[in-house]
Amino acid sequence: MPDYQHHWKDGTPLHLPLGKILCVGRNYAEHAQELNNPIPDEPLLFIKPATAAVHLTRPISLPKDRGAVHFETELAVLIGQPLTSASEAEVKQAILGYGLALDLTLRDVQSRLKEKGQPWERAKGFDGACPLSPFVPADKLPEGNIHFTLDIDGQRQQTGDTRDMLNPILPLIAHMSEHFTLQPGDVVLTGTPKGVGPLVSGQTLSLELEDVLFVETQVL
Repeated sequence: MPDYQHHWKDGTPLHLPLGKILCVGRNYAEHAQELNNPIPDEPLLFIKPATAAVHLTRPISLPKDRGAVHFETELAVLIGQPLTSASEAEVKQAILGYGLALDLTLRDVQSRLKEKGQPWERAKGFDGACPLSPFVPADKLPEGNIHFTLDIDGQRQQTGDTRDMLNPILPLIAHMSEHFTLQPGDVVLTGTPKGVGPLVSGQTLSLELEDVLFVETQVL
């Protein structure tokens, strides 16, 4: 949305434009299985426009009269350097920070589009479809596996760990860069673990990234 601005966890604005939000579908096997989807042979890529981004720290407004809106909690990667056909080493140097995101999906709309063999953008790219948290500098996260969670009304709903990704972060972004040049300010969403479901007005969502970032929000 027009007033979205990347921020660090401490509230300091990041003076980077938000361009595109690059996403990968079915990057956790158990999530693909829970929706009865086949596991793709190569990364399943799609893009959300910049207008999909809103601040996760603000209440979530659900679209009206378009069916179920599902949450998909994902690790978000903030790009700080241009990447074109990049190596994994170049990708590592280009990662500026990490955060959390909700890949909101109009599930009924998506199901109809899939049945027709049509693209998913109507279900994935609507205004407000990508609530983004503030970011944590990349060097504040562990070198190995990264862990994140989502609780809804105090109950654990999703648990994600990068070790379970079918396409790990560095090779995934390198692959993306072979097809789309990534620019500073672009965001990569790295897929959701199992446990997705519909959002309901009045819910409280609590998201945590390791022990370095905690975000709570409400569903209007």
